[in-house]
Amino acid sequence: MEKNTKSILIQLFEAWSGEEARSFVMLPPSGSYREYYRIQGREKSAIGVYNLDEKENRAFLEFTDHFYSKGLAVPKIYGRSIEDNVYLQEDLGDVTLYAFLQGLRKGDAFPDELKAFYKKAIRELIQFQIKGGEGLNYNHCYPRKAFDKQSMLWDLHYFKYYFLKLARVPFDEQSLEDDYNKLISFLLEAKHDYFLYRDFQSRNIMVLDDAPYFIDYQGGRLGALQYDLASLLFDAKADIPNAVRNELLDYYIEELSQEQTVDTEQFKKHYYGYVLIRIMQAMGAYGFRGFYEKKEHFLKSIPFAIENLIYLLRTFDFKDDMPTLHTALQNVTESEQLRTIGQDADMLTVSITSFSFKRGVPVDVSGNGGGFVFDCRAIHNPGRYAEYADKTGMDQEVIHFFEKEPEMHDFLDDVYSIVDKSVSKYMSRGFKHLMVNFGCTGGQHRSVYSAEQLKKHLLNSYKIKVELRHVEQEMKKR
Repeated sequence: MEKNTKSILIQLFEAWSGEEARSFVMLPPSGSYREYYRIQGREKSAIGVYNLDEKENRAFLEFTDHFYSKGLAVPKIYGRSIEDNVYLQEDLGDVTLYAFLQGLRKGDAFPDELKAFYKKAIRELIQFQIKGGEGLNYNHCYPRKAFDKQSMLWDLHYFKYYFLKLARVPFDEQSLEDDYNKLISFLLEAKHDYFLYRDFQSRNIMVLDDAPYFIDYQGGRLGALQYDLASLLFDAKADIPNAVRNELLDYYIEELSQEQTVDTEQFKKHYYGYVLIRIMQAMGAYGFRGFYEKKEHFLKSIPFAIENLIYLLRTFDFKDDMPTLHTALQNVTESEQLRTIGQDADMLTVSITSFSFKRGVPVDVSGNGGGFVFDCRAIHNPGRYAEYADKTGMDQEVIHFFEKEPEMHDFLDDVYSIVDKSVSKYMSRGFKHLMVNFGCTGGQHRSVYSAEQLKKHLLNSYKIKVELRHVEQEMKKR
């Protein structure tokens, strides 16, 4: 957050509420790069939003003004300062549909109360798609005005590069591209001039006074009706039973029929195609956030998405038309590693990193913050000697060097004592992440050796997950 952003949000709050801001608390990060703050006065409360993406801010604010004028259940906007990348919106509480679902479900059961709420959300979805799209200025859409061929290719490539490649699932690149184009042609057969919410899923639906309210539609654009319904019903971690999905699909068609004529067979045919591209888009996001950005809670969604994919491959027959895509997806579903990934995410993960102070301290991508930075530069440096110049702290010659250095032993004993206290406390309190960084001048000898030794110590002492990175060595390999 910029230095003056907090004061600007407080000014917006106090101008709207007529109260002094008594509390300013950052809310837990979500899947986006936006920052949310709950600002409270004596009686009133609002959510302050900071987002450096000006075009995304404009899309959200313009859409909100339009939807609110149409009577749709979106947050009121209390104030805005576009030039400062901030706005103030209605506080809809903390209960998302996903949290509501988790509170009501026991095992595999899907209570009638929950099903009834989903039907409320579906009725509202149809209003967004039809009524909300009437008179909407699609020039505000970001990054594109429509979920067209280009948008679809972005999603499909997202899946290819951030999921298939990072998960090491084999495929023929050109054949997969050919199948992508076949899938896009099929999807664009469906009428696609409605408002497409884009991310209509349980974490973007708030529950307030037993009614649904809607957020995070700034990625909206022109598109087909089927996409948003697929997003809702195949929301991975919501884990809706297939029988309930089918009932809610029929309910949507029944409600839509009150607004326009529906060819049920054609609607369902294209619906499963949109389920496919939505699952692939979501898995691309899980790969980017999980495999690439190392945010473990995104990995937990992968097994649920794979179960959805297994069901879809049984339901939607495209093996003959798109064989390479079908084979790649089949390989995903048959991967035991992917089907069980994230199961150890309930364990504490300690991220250990070696680095050079010349490049600065590594960023904690877990969102947890805190942890330790240990400076190894006071320890005798083998880098002073020519015979170690091309070696690292992982080479046997350097290991022998440090094994004979009492100051390295004393340093590591102190590190173990400090880190052990945090690991024990984190485990007892159910914390999920701790970061430990070792820095030296070149990020080659002392920091690398220390990081390797801490990893061995922790794995021998605790039942935890340890992730180790040598930043400087990674940079040299690129």
